[in-house]
Amino acid sequence: MGTLYTEDKQHGLRRLPAVSRILQDERVQEAITEHGRELVVDCVRETLDRLRARLKEGETVPTDLSSVVQEALQAVERWRTPTLRRVINATGVVLHTGLGRAVLAEAARRAVAEVAQGHSILEIDRDTGERGDRIEHVRELLRRLTGAEDATVVNNNAGAVLLAVTVLAQGKEVIISRGQLVEIGGAFRMPDIIAQSGARLVEVGTTNRTRLSDYERAITPDTALLIRCHPSNFRIVGFSEEVPAADLASLAHRYNLPVLDDVGSGCLVDTGRFGLEHEPTLQESVQAGCDVVTCSGDKLLGGPQAGIILGRKEIVQRIRRHPLHRALRVDKLTLAALEATLRLYLNPEEAVQEIPVLRTLATPADDIKRRARRLRQRLQAILPGAGITVRLREGESAVGGGSLPGQQLPTTLVCLRLSDGNAQRLARALRWQEPAVFTRIEQEEVVIDPRTLLEGEMETLVQAVARAVTQCLGGEANHA
Repeated sequence: MGTLYTEDKQHGLRRLPAVSRILQDERVQEAITEHGRELVVDCVRETLDRLRARLKEGETVPTDLSSVVQEALQAVERWRTPTLRRVINATGVVLHTGLGRAVLAEAARRAVAEVAQGHSILEIDRDTGERGDRIEHVRELLRRLTGAEDATVVNNNAGAVLLAVTVLAQGKEVIISRGQLVEIGGAFRMPDIIAQSGARLVEVGTTNRTRLSDYERAITPDTALLIRCHPSNFRIVGFSEEVPAADLASLAHRYNLPVLDDVGSGCLVDTGRFGLEHEPTLQESVQAGCDVVTCSGDKLLGGPQAGIILGRKEIVQRIRRHPLHRALRVDKLTLAALEATLRLYLNPEEAVQEIPVLRTLATPADDIKRRARRLRQRLQAILPGAGITVRLREGESAVGGGSLPGQQLPTTLVCLRLSDGNAQRLARALRWQEPAVFTRIEQEEVVIDPRTLLEGEMETLVQAVARAVTQCLGGEANHA
């Protein structure tokens, strides 16, 4: 760091080197060779503008050539460094929306890489050489796995619901239980989706109890659609009641109306086998007689972000012909990942072993405890003896991602406590490691949940914790 100048503003401004002088610096010339002249010159000018602004505000800033060059080169590096990067999820939230939800299976990652590296059979018939339909890559798989007459895919589940309601009920009434008027995420609410579709929302029942008779009394000649909606990230307990899908479908069909069932999480296996409550599956919704079923691809299904639409052939065909379907279509990389993920479900046991979301949910608590003990042992061997304590305690992991609200899985937590008790400082230091480590804070401790650590991440995590602790303590850990 160069000398800090505290003279008056004008003197400080005069001390700043000119752009031409900065560009003559050897380090800047090397940056121009590597990154191009335009970006480097822009960063130099932007750096000088920032320093001038700070000087005018009365701040004391470094104005020597070396310091200014260093700051400009750091700006260049920030522009060239991707911000969407791999992280270590040590939070224990299996489907962490902020950390990308479902981790793709190895088969899905291979499929994406293969399609990305060259041309692909996206929309062309291999037999005739004529233009084809990209949805055909997953349509038959979805039909086989769910029993639906037809299927299509769009970019996400909110888009799937918006498209389906637009096609089925634009300008008409849509009936939904008050207890299912959920916020899907990112302030995107079910009433907003229905309003955007051009349909009119009709609420029935109460927040905690809705009966079949509530739906029937609300049906009018203007009714076009009945909707069921997954509760997403909340649940109603106690004195509550909701109408089963089969009963709602039976009522709707008596009045020649369709039912849309937004099941949300896209589950294809029985979650009861993981010690969790049963999550409604896509197959069950189709078998119940729902005319349209929508879900996400990146929740319990364990694939990429997508909105899956299943249902009666006549309705799905109408949905596929609507202009909004083209606006919401998925790209080749999404289709590659989704197709590979769905093919794993052809063998349900293989799916549980190969799809990271399902494998994580299926991991027994005893296996998690063994991981936690190994992690504690490794941390105790590498961290300094003073200033930090490492202990184990029993805890719970969350499914997350708006799936299985309120459901928890038993786990063993590795808890880190700095001697000054500043858990926020340690958590932030971990987030700024490479790769970043995301944890949670409980009882003034940084908590690491081994359940969400992927294969091969433990040693990387240990080294990241050692660096973060060293930064927080201001000393040197023994990086053995």
